[in-house]
Amino acid sequence: MTPNAMFKKSIAPFSKPVRDGLHALRDLVLATAQATPGTGKIEEALKWGQHSFLTSETHSGSTIRIGAIRNSDDSYAMYFHCQSGLVGEFREIYGATFTYEGERALIFKHGRSLPLEELRHCVALALTHHLRKKAKNHRQEPHDKSDHHRHRSRPG
Repeated sequence: MTPNAMFKKSIAPFSKPVRDGLHALRDLVLATAQATPGTGKIEEALKWGQHSFLTSETHSGSTIRIGAIRNSDDSYAMYFHCQSGLVGEFREIYGATFTYEGERALIFKHGRSLPLEELRHCVALALTHHLRKKAKNHRQEPHDKSDHHRHRSRPG
């Protein structure tokens, strides 16, 4: 099944306003991935019954999922791994721009405009999450390997 067919099938049970919102989120994720260096080809899959975007080729980022909010005909969400710290990072940067669900989701409601520029930035941060962590860890390591040898104990 093609990614587009899988997506359409996964959102078929939802109301038209939710399907429209999920289409907008999918388009935004795919366009942002294409414009974000280091993400590679995005794999679309179903995870936990939600349409998901993975950086399987490069492993540069954290999985992004999109889906409807239970028992709502007009709300939908973009989900992130709850232990990644991404939603906390978004909250720090964008505050009241978004509606948050704990540490796992950005919530959207049909009829309200998506904050496109801010959302693209959040998606780019998620798609490069692992790359950024590696770069941060690399910067924290000593760069002068001779230091390592200087502090090594010598046999006696």
